[in-house]
Amino acid sequence: MNSSYKILGVDPGTNITGYAVLEVNGNRTKVITYGVFKLTKFENHQTKLKEIFLQLQDVIESYLPQELAIEAPFHGKNVQSMLKLGRAQGVAMAAAMTMGLKIFEYAPKKIKLAITGSGNASKEQVHAMLEQRMKIKIDQKYLDASDALATAICHFQQKGNVSSGGTSYKNWSSFVKANPGRKM
Repeated sequence: MNSSYKILGVDPGTNITGYAVLEVNGNRTKVITYGVFKLTKFENHQTKLKEIFLQLQDVIESYLPQELAIEAPFHGKNVQSMLKLGRAQGVAMAAAMTMGLKIFEYAPKKIKLAITGSGNASKEQVHAMLEQRMKIKIDQKYLDASDALATAICHFQQKGNVSSGGTSYKNWSSFVKANPGRKM
């Protein structure tokens, strides 16, 4: 992959889905666009899922990202909510796959940690840190969009870019191969 590419960050949800496109040029990033899909106006779950799919494909066609970084629902107290959230995530991933994007999933705690230094940060804290870090103003009504942007930035950092302060490995065996003398 060349040094210039775009990452689509997505915070999936069945009432509001956040998205953001981050342009990467070497070690520098620039926010291209962000927003939300408001899905509450649609009468049923299937229609909401269809809209997530179609609207994400429109974003992909408009901005041509190469990678999707998506927040993955890992746990929750309400089984029905988790099922719906998982479906929203799956539909977003399917939209990206059909458009040829590589897909990367991140746990909410990992995303928050990457942005704020705390895996337990609130949406408002993530929002405030992004505004400061990216030197942009994001309307408070777009907290889901700032979560999507945080997901894209987390992915950028995980790829081993200078700003992340770390090295990225494809899997455990590549880590072991690169660190033969390390003891666990």
